[in-house]
Amino acid sequence: MDQYPSMYTSAPPTPGNMETVLVTAYPPAQGLPVRGGGGAAADDEDMRGWAGNDPSTLLLVATLLTALSYLLGLSMPGGYWLQNTPAWRDGKQVALYHAGDPIMRDLHRPRYWVFRVASWVGVASSMVMTLSLLARMPVGSRNVMWSFTVAFSSLVLTFIVSQSRTHLSLDIIIWVAVLVLIWFVIGLHPDRRARVIRAIFCCNRDN
Repeated sequence: MDQYPSMYTSAPPTPGNMETVLVTAYPPAQGLPVRGGGGAAADDEDMRGWAGNDPSTLLLVATLLTALSYLLGLSMPGGYWLQNTPAWRDGKQVALYHAGDPIMRDLHRPRYWVFRVASWVGVASSMVMTLSLLARMPVGSRNVMWSFTVAFSSLVLTFIVSQSRTHLSLDIIIWVAVLVLIWFVIGLHPDRRARVIRAIFCCNRDN
């Protein structure tokens, strides 16, 4: 069997017109791959999970996460010192807070650094998600899913750390719980997620 396309003329040349139209004949395509490998049923299964989301919608979500993380990072809890303020202890000046410096950094330094790191990690993760979607990476890829999980949970951590009346260790525990919950919701297949929920709550299949 000839492995190359055959060349033939579509019609004999007419008198006065010596041009000949060449048409390339290719053999019919056979054995083309089918998306999902299981036909419509496999596609329906994929549409039930995270992979069924529209990339345009996720791109909008990633843009909103970037904007929110950036705005939360700019709105420093407690504000800034309006003027140089000395700190006194036992009648002696122990520090000088300069105008324009964050109050949270001087009075609650561990909470300040957690706030800063969470805000910048949120911005970076949402930008990675945006670039991944613009590069047409699959919605179900771990690059997109993990960047969304980290960006969303970092947004929650930035918010709860800004509340100064909560304990810092409790804030971090809440962040870890939110991180695991988001990955549990979007990372597992719906059928596997249902089995895990039934196992946790000791529910039978009939119930």
